Amino acid sequence: MSEIKNFSDYSNPYDTTPDYSLLFGSGGGSSSSSGNILGDYVSIQNGSYKKLLKAYYSQKDSEKNSSSSSASKDTPQRLSLMKGVADDLKVASDALQKKSLWEKKKTKDGTEDYDWDAITKAVNTFVSAYNSVVEQAGKSDTKDILRDAVWMTNGTKKSGALLAKVGINVKGDNKLEVDADELKKADINALKTLFTGHNSFANRVSQKAGSMSKASGNTNSTYTKSGNYSNVLADLVAGKVNEEV
Repeated sequence: MSEIKNFSDYSNPYDTTPDYSLLFGSGGGSSSSSGNILGDYVSIQNGSYKKLLKAYYSQKDSEKNSSSSSASKDTPQRLSLMKGVADDLKVASDALQKKSLWEKKKTKDGTEDYDWDAITKAVNTFVSAYNSVVEQAGKSDTKDILRDAVWMTNGTKKSGALLAKVGINVKGDNKLEVDADELKKADINALKTLFTGHNSFANRVSQKAGSMSKASGNTNSTYTKSGNYSNVLADLVAGKVNEEV
């Protein structure tokens, strides 16, 4: 088992498509009519040309059928559920990026402070939505959903140290867990770094959530020729995304 570096690795490394260049091309220059099968009267007369054409179109039909049978096995109900949780995550991610959430407000005693109740609620809503997406993505058979989920969870791991500083821990199953006490003591600048601005953690998660929502609405999502995602979705939930070579 080797770690997945790029989902293009799912492309089929074994290209068995026959080479029909001799059928339609010139084999020995314009002066040689014998090098072109189409111009070879003997091959037409003895049936060789017809057999080659039949083999060619048979191959094309086989490829078409193979592509059709490789469509995602996700049911409409599962895709609908996946879209719902992905949409919830995008909304929660965008809520964390709102400027008003991170502005000081006047308190009852006339001083100014951050609205920690609102911040805590927004973070908990985000974590709950994030965990729902990880759970549902682990049940999916759709390539694009799995790809985005892997990218999202890998990005979360890269932000793991900063997340831990504000009381959000990445568990072994790729889900998040909030330490309420640590969150209350978190440095406001660390929180802003994670959840505000372009290319922040919340911004990247929002983008992936949007992509998963879009993929969930595309029932024509397909595997690559050699893609077997049963291993991927199992390892996604276990926190180890690998490819069987």
